[in-house]
Amino acid sequence: MYNETSWDEAELILANARQAFRELKKYSIRQRASFMRTIAVEIEALGDELIKTAMAETNLTEPRLIGERARTILQWNSYANYAELGNWMDVRIDTASRTLSKTDIRKTAVALGPVAVFGAGNFPFAFSTAGGDTASAIAAGCPVVVKAHPGHPKTCVLMAQAIEKARVKCRMPEGVFAQVYSTGIEIGQLLVKHEVIKAVAFTGSFKGGKAIADLAAQRHEPIPVFAEMGSINPVFLLPEKLRMEAAQVADQFIASVTLGVGQFCTNPGLMVGIAGDDLNTFTAALKNAAVNAAPATMLHPGIAQNFEHTRSNALQQSEVTVLAQSGIAKAENQGDATIASVSAATFIANPALHQEVFGPYSLLVVCQNADEMLAVAEAIEGQLTATFIATSNDLAENQTLTQIVQERCGRIIVNQFPTGVEVCLAMHHGGPYPATTNSAHTSVGADGIKRFTRPLSFQNWPNEHLPEELQNANPLEVWRTINNELTLEPIGQPVAGY
Repeated sequence: MYNETSWDEAELILANARQAFRELKKYSIRQRASFMRTIAVEIEALGDELIKTAMAETNLTEPRLIGERARTILQWNSYANYAELGNWMDVRIDTASRTLSKTDIRKTAVALGPVAVFGAGNFPFAFSTAGGDTASAIAAGCPVVVKAHPGHPKTCVLMAQAIEKARVKCRMPEGVFAQVYSTGIEIGQLLVKHEVIKAVAFTGSFKGGKAIADLAAQRHEPIPVFAEMGSINPVFLLPEKLRMEAAQVADQFIASVTLGVGQFCTNPGLMVGIAGDDLNTFTAALKNAAVNAAPATMLHPGIAQNFEHTRSNALQQSEVTVLAQSGIAKAENQGDATIASVSAATFIANPALHQEVFGPYSLLVVCQNADEMLAVAEAIEGQLTATFIATSNDLAENQTLTQIVQERCGRIIVNQFPTGVEVCLAMHHGGPYPATTNSAHTSVGADGIKRFTRPLSFQNWPNEHLPEELQNANPLEVWRTINNELTLEPIGQPVAGY
């Protein structure tokens, strides 16, 4: 069904991507959007074969994969809609007719060039071959070369076939999308280092993302790497809320920790609370919920082995206590819910406890007072998310804490849990390093299109030779800031001098 990609084959794929980038400039935003919607149709047309193939390769359940397929289709359609809307181009026009100026300057966003995408193992549809990174890059006008994930190669093949069918139907240039296959790292390194590639998107481990970012930075022409590298997603348990709903919060917490066998980058791997009767009540309920949580099969044996190894390493750290573990016998390659505990002072002093354990695991950090909770927040590195379980009074009384935590995350949540990342324009799925390599951008939501663009100003250009979004008549009907006013209106007069 697929073969390992040779070095020569990869070189040809990259040459085609270079040519496709030049050809794509002749295609309008509306043509790209139509292509994207056709990809969504072709993904849906894969039907049961796609679901069953992914089930066999990943051990994910049928309902979960059906939901993820719907999310993937939503991404292609919603990003297509946003591409046509044009806001992501941030069009600015300052005409020669404005006060004290005789120069016409117009700015838009243009595509960077071919993009290399490294997909995630835990989302074989939404963050892999036909995932949000690929959709965002194509929306921006960039060809894509995907490194197929070795954990679900057959699923990757099916998705690539769907994209190719859409390409042929829409008469898009050959080379606008391609996929390479390799179980080693050499082909992936070639993509990152090759002069044709102008940006990289990655979802996975810190080790993998950091290696790619370092490699890209060492190029003669360094390129941006948008790597999402995981997170421990701290949850701060504030006193009044815990006093009111300790048992309910514990049940919700275990449900979040065990969702998808904990195989989410937004899994809440850290809890921070203040010692006392309310935290004791919470802990008792947490133990009961964890003991009764059923183990489940992880993505593949390598993930299960990594979970066992990293969990064991965390539990072997000095002064770490196991609070609870699933009491239900587990089978091979299954992950079982595990909750551990440690003092705030020990957590702060031991960086090993700050590392992600990818699976159904969480660590409770017990603080002696509010000042220690502040110190824990100060010690935590960049995160994708942070959560407050809190009443309005709790938030009012802990404003310094909430400000510190805002400095360390890309999404801050109150009285909900971070698992689940909604596809919408207001979503920011990113965060300060080491959660990502670029905290200014998101990998979920149509704002992710902006990752693969750069600004370009046109000065004193003839109207008929400008990109459509900059032309006087505004043929794309996009919002534009003209002489400091946001408007849909066309410009009445031609550029001075033409």
